[in-house]
Amino acid sequence: MHHGSHRNHEGAEKLYDLVKDIKICIMTTAEPDGSLHSRPMYAQEADENGDFWFFTKLQSPKVVEIGKDRQVSLAFVDPDKQHYVSITGVAEIVRDRAEIDARWSEPLRAWFPEGKDDPQIALIRVHPVRGEYWDSPGSTVMQIYGYVRAAMTGESANELGEQKKVNLRS
Repeated sequence: MHHGSHRNHEGAEKLYDLVKDIKICIMTTAEPDGSLHSRPMYAQEADENGDFWFFTKLQSPKVVEIGKDRQVSLAFVDPDKQHYVSITGVAEIVRDRAEIDARWSEPLRAWFPEGKDDPQIALIRVHPVRGEYWDSPGSTVMQIYGYVRAAMTGESANELGEQKKVNLRS
């Protein structure tokens, strides 16, 4: 099993398919006092490794919050299709101008009027650890779990899949 990608796990393909057309998700971070802080974020389609990327301003509270506690939650909802996806992961702030250039798209100008050259602009990269999705009311189709233990012990994807648990850690 290739450990570089979150996408190679059973159930992951369906999860990524459910979220790929949802343009706004809710990101929740932990404030320094432990309380939760949520806000809508413009969601790009996950990259080839299954990581999620978001634009932010360096002076925003979420940058401070991620600096203290890297655990984040992402919630994607498409009420028309009844698709509901919850992802938890580990976030990092990325200031690489090449990444910013590569990921910039014009719809982002609504949030960042100065464009991609704004010196305050940065990226948040979220490495998913656990995911759950529901694609009909009241039914949890699959829970996708990421365990470091599974990666460390070399358990096969099939063994994990039988338990309906899938390692999303790379």
